[in-house]
Amino acid sequence: MTSSLRSIVEQGTKLWLDSIDPDLIRQNATLGATGATSNPIIIADLIDSGRFDDKLQQLLDRGGLSDERIAWEMTDHLVNEAQQVFLPIWERTQGDDGYVSFELDPLLEDPQLGPPHAQRVARYIELGVHWSGGHRNRMIKVPATAAGLEALEELAAAGVTPNVTLIFTARQYRAARDAVWRGRQRFGSLERFKSVYSIFISRIDAWTHKHLPHLSEQAQGMVGIVNAKRIWSENRPWWRQHNLPLSQQIIFASTGTKFESDPPDKYVAALVGSDIQTNPPATNEAVEQLGKRYERTVDRMPPEAVLAEIDQEVDMDRLEKQLMDEGVRKFADPHKQLIQTIAERRKRLAGT
Repeated sequence: MTSSLRSIVEQGTKLWLDSIDPDLIRQNATLGATGATSNPIIIADLIDSGRFDDKLQQLLDRGGLSDERIAWEMTDHLVNEAQQVFLPIWERTQGDDGYVSFELDPLLEDPQLGPPHAQRVARYIELGVHWSGGHRNRMIKVPATAAGLEALEELAAAGVTPNVTLIFTARQYRAARDAVWRGRQRFGSLERFKSVYSIFISRIDAWTHKHLPHLSEQAQGMVGIVNAKRIWSENRPWWRQHNLPLSQQIIFASTGTKFESDPPDKYVAALVGSDIQTNPPATNEAVEQLGKRYERTVDRMPPEAVLAEIDQEVDMDRLEKQLMDEGVRKFADPHKQLIQTIAERRKRLAGT
């Protein structure tokens, strides 16, 4: 049977796995995955599985570590293990591929627990520098919130390799891109400069289904794809003018479908050819089982009438505000659950 994922890679797309589960990384690496990303849900699931109790027990034996501190130590350990798998790719591509992304503290954006804006900015910078230190193929995930965007210039000036996440609109992308570029120029050397910008796709289509049910059949379910392709088409020439040794790329994120009526490869198939797809393991598995051979589609757009309808009907400012409000909650709540998972695992290992 044709390897669907291999055919996507052959068209120039990099596949990064939306998981750092060691078993899934090994499986997907054989199918062409060259990077990975983590988040608190992934870490919590791995810890809850009991497969990493030995490492967890080592941390508990040190004594005096809070559940939150252990959560970060476990995250650092698991991300580092994934980095070792992809390090040969990073070395072979001279830093253009082979990364694993590490997410900074989501509780900074918690509406109730998060600190004031200026303190959030300072904390993003402090944590980004800390968790990137000594890691060649680790990216630091920074959300495109007000505080995250403001922190990007200083992070880039410190040499941190950013994965700017939670991007829904071109406004956020441009603000992130410009801040990263300003900061990296202050850093000086451009030899190892790498940055990526994660555009969330399926969440946009879930939003239009809810808030814009009157969209035509041709436009409904296409807004996320059109938005991502437009940002991608702007990103390439903008960076090309700077003649950089490494590519500064768009990550097509949130590629899992939200509706049962959608084929599992809806977003994967629409974005073949460039740059990076960060797919959930279940999406990769479903795509692989299809046995299809994919052709380049990333630069194909729907008919002009569909584009005109989207431009007329979709208020991107409203979309961004509502999706960011929702995204911040989805950002912070899983980290609270991770800390709770640590607490429960601690009790289980102590036999209480």
